[in-house]
Amino acid sequence: MDLDYLLLDELEKKLGVSFKNKAFLNTAITHSSFANQKKDVKYNERLEFLGDSVLQLTITEHLFQNYKNKSEGELTKIRSLVVCENSLYEIAKGWDLGRYIYMSKGEEMTGGRTRISILADCVEAIIAAIYLDKGFNFTKSYILKNFNEIIQRAIRNEITLDYKTKLQEILQKNGEICIQYDLTKHEGPPHRRQFFVNVLVNNKFMGEGVGYSKKEAEQFAAKSALNRLEEKFE
Repeated sequence: MDLDYLLLDELEKKLGVSFKNKAFLNTAITHSSFANQKKDVKYNERLEFLGDSVLQLTITEHLFQNYKNKSEGELTKIRSLVVCENSLYEIAKGWDLGRYIYMSKGEEMTGGRTRISILADCVEAIIAAIYLDKGFNFTKSYILKNFNEIIQRAIRNEITLDYKTKLQEILQKNGEICIQYDLTKHEGPPHRRQFFVNVLVNNKFMGEGVGYSKKEAEQFAAKSALNRLEEKFE
């Protein structure tokens, strides 16, 4: 696969990293759907595996060294919030990463450039590419700089892993409330089906969500309801 140096140079500027071996970065932004259409093209799943470990170790070491007053359980919870899919997606949006990923036309047409899982996985792959190109010390400093705001929000417990649980906790503070998730429709081919879900609170519409599984759609519906509650009390 020939490298698109203009695209890679532009992405390097967004990342703030200049690669000695641009092939690492090229592989990091190559989705499996793109590689499946071409021969001898490397894609980013192995890099995701490595990047996840580098990220976990960096955050673990940072929390261990800098938050000595927190217990093992507290540190574990904070780390899980920092490295969760939603946090990685936030990093990806800051890099405008969706526009740079190589993917198939079919994947792109079904929303691949904004899909949380694809973008989050790509962030992990890019971390691995930086590690392979620059070594651990550079990568550790890079992660801590780029994840600093997320780390601080995680310490303040301002990141939500599970929107459904968060919605339930807020609404049921003052007694029992009926929260119901209704699948309204699904569309698309079996291998790329989208699900549409409404969340009802005491039979009153509170939010809607769309996802590539019913669970994902329910989470987005709960997030929509949480946003509506925040607007109500602003």
